[in-house]
Amino acid sequence: MNASPSKEPLDPRDRPARLTVGVVGAGRVGPALAASLQLAGHRPIAVSAVSDASVRRAAALLPDVPVVPPAEVLERAELVLLTVPDDVLPGLVEGLAGTGAIRPGQLLVHTSGRYGVGVLEPALRAGALPLALHPVMTFTGTSVDVQRLAGCSFGVTAPEELRLAAEALVIEMGGEPEWIAEEARPLYHAALALGANHLVTLVAQAMELLRTAGVAAPDRMLGPLLGAALDNALRSGDAALTGPVARGDSGTVAAHVAELRKHAPETVAGYLAMARTTADRALVHGLLKPELAEDLLGVLADEARTDGCTGGGDR
Repeated sequence: MNASPSKEPLDPRDRPARLTVGVVGAGRVGPALAASLQLAGHRPIAVSAVSDASVRRAAALLPDVPVVPPAEVLERAELVLLTVPDDVLPGLVEGLAGTGAIRPGQLLVHTSGRYGVGVLEPALRAGALPLALHPVMTFTGTSVDVQRLAGCSFGVTAPEELRLAAEALVIEMGGEPEWIAEEARPLYHAALALGANHLVTLVAQAMELLRTAGVAAPDRMLGPLLGAALDNALRSGDAALTGPVARGDSGTVAAHVAELRKHAPETVAGYLAMARTTADRALVHGLLKPELAEDLLGVLADEARTDGCTGGGDR
């Protein structure tokens, strides 16, 4: 008996689509999420885009999907992704609800980290099913984002009766759902911004200072160091602290501040704030010896007063 021929993997485009998907706001996030849903068998059917960059992004990640006004996106789609800036979201929802664009039973998903489902209350009154699915990832606006969603955590907030649906959508996009209570969304988002956004600022400043110091490839120098520091911090928390502040080397810290004042005065305030926070945490966790902490904290206080008197980077 001949073995039956092996079946070729089913092309996502040949799968029966379960939901039609629309995107309102073709920034870096929306097209990537829609492309991920397409891989899971859903069908992107409409996208709204205003700037030339967003139109190009939509064309690259969602080819052949028409660009239409937001109200028309809602008219066509069963699942609508609202991927607009946080400050725009409340007014957008109010406007769509006020014009009658929202249909009863329509899944309305926003990707803001700041908000839960409360911001979708006007849509809920119109009969929509509200979900907050925030991907914990930095996006580039290119196809690489779709790959990065594999294993990415999503902050999920939804009414209890929609919890399974919300988690299923995240899993279909390759993500890992993490339930966030409505009242905890602002704190959750602040934690992510503190860790990710400020990290970018710190790394960019460090690279600029290394270039000033004559390092030709600061990215190559910092890569292994920062990778190891991040890995250690995720594994060990404050126990991973190293460097002059954790050791209590007040003379080295004073020398750092003097050099920063000379070459990059705009970085002094940030250095002092992070050094003080690092010293406090190192002291609490027993890494910084109390007898060394007094001199170090004195130096930081003196430097902070000097920075305040000179106006820091505003000179």
